[in-house]
Amino acid sequence: MASERRVHLSRSARPAYDALETFSKTVGTIAAEAGIDDRLKEIALIHSSQLNGCAYCVRIHADRGVTAGLTADEIAQIAVWRESGVFTARERAALELAESYVYIHESGVPDDVYDHVGGILTEQEYVALSWLLVSINAFNRITVAGKYPVPPRRGERASAAGS
Repeated sequence: MASERRVHLSRSARPAYDALETFSKTVGTIAAEAGIDDRLKEIALIHSSQLNGCAYCVRIHADRGVTAGLTADEIAQIAVWRESGVFTARERAALELAESYVYIHESGVPDDVYDHVGGILTEQEYVALSWLLVSINAFNRITVAGKYPVPPRRGERASAAGS
């Protein structure tokens, strides 16, 4: 990884970042009130972060996913969810919607995805999950643009970072 210095947006314009954090907390409350449990939320946020190439957010949401009851196997299966049988219909709908939001520039949320997800989630759940996805995509962009580091954790093999 290059040792170039990047502007750290969350430190350089703290009021904007604080507003985004407040937005994220509001969206989290809306999601909880709509019946989006932490497991479903973290599955969608992990996948969005994976697709956006945001290692920093993948780590944060994988940790939160474990707290929400996700196993290491389930977290590993998120990237290949279409071929995996470990996710419920609701979780698969959330993963599908997450992909549409990451790639929204290609074709929006296609009608078939909207109809499929809308047939599984309630309107309130769809709205809440959509706002969660808007939020994580914003955080992913800040973190990826700033190349936020993801160093090995204490106790992890030092050679893993150099592999």
